[in-house]
Amino acid sequence: MPNFKLTIEYDGTAYCGWQRQAGDPTIQEAIETALAAMVNRPVSVIGAGRTDAGVHALGQVAHFKAETRLTPGVFLKGLNSLLPDDIVIRGCRRVPDAFHARYDARGKHYRYRVLNRSLPAAIGRHYAWHVRRPLDLAAMGQAAAALCGPHDFKSFEGAGSPRRSTVRTVSRCEVNPCGEDLLHLDIEGDGFLRHMVRNIAGTLVEIGSGRRPADDMPAILAARDRHRAGITAPARGLFLVGVDYGEE
Repeated sequence: MPNFKLTIEYDGTAYCGWQRQAGDPTIQEAIETALAAMVNRPVSVIGAGRTDAGVHALGQVAHFKAETRLTPGVFLKGLNSLLPDDIVIRGCRRVPDAFHARYDARGKHYRYRVLNRSLPAAIGRHYAWHVRRPLDLAAMGQAAAALCGPHDFKSFEGAGSPRRSTVRTVSRCEVNPCGEDLLHLDIEGDGFLRHMVRNIAGTLVEIGSGRRPADDMPAILAARDRHRAGITAPARGLFLVGVDYGEE
């Protein structure tokens, strides 16, 4: 049975996350519905990872298998004609039967966007966290750098998703200005816990606003206690930029 890899961009504002849920609109459900209409049978779509309600993606990856003669090009055109405007299939190609979007992923790149100015935005308000208080980028950068490497990120794990291990390796964590008022937190790693990036973003904003010292990160990590870290940043500022499979 042919195996297809999808690269997906979506605006998560109107959805209850990636994963299919009874009675709630999700990205997975929308794509599966469109695929079923094309091949005249149910299709299961497996994503590289779940994104929460309101979280966006520039490069989510998924795979599906279907008994079909349709080509990747036909799927690309057909899916984009059937899907709502806030979900776009950026790429579709045949992959080996053994390819698995989740289990073969070597790492992910997330970006968190902060609008740092006194006035909110009318345009783009669904794609950044508005923080009025001026932020100290140097302090935030110092704290972000302390997260690089293998660490136990238990202090940044959201409730309700216990894992056998909370150790993850972060290869990059940077805070950079993007334009006059916008900040980007870019973080790459081999895996992420539930709400981990949003909890890191909330902690870094508290450091940038002077509520915590810049050298507080090692103690937060060592505590392995969610109460020691900062608030959970809003979902609207988070983007899954891409998934690494070591192939491109």
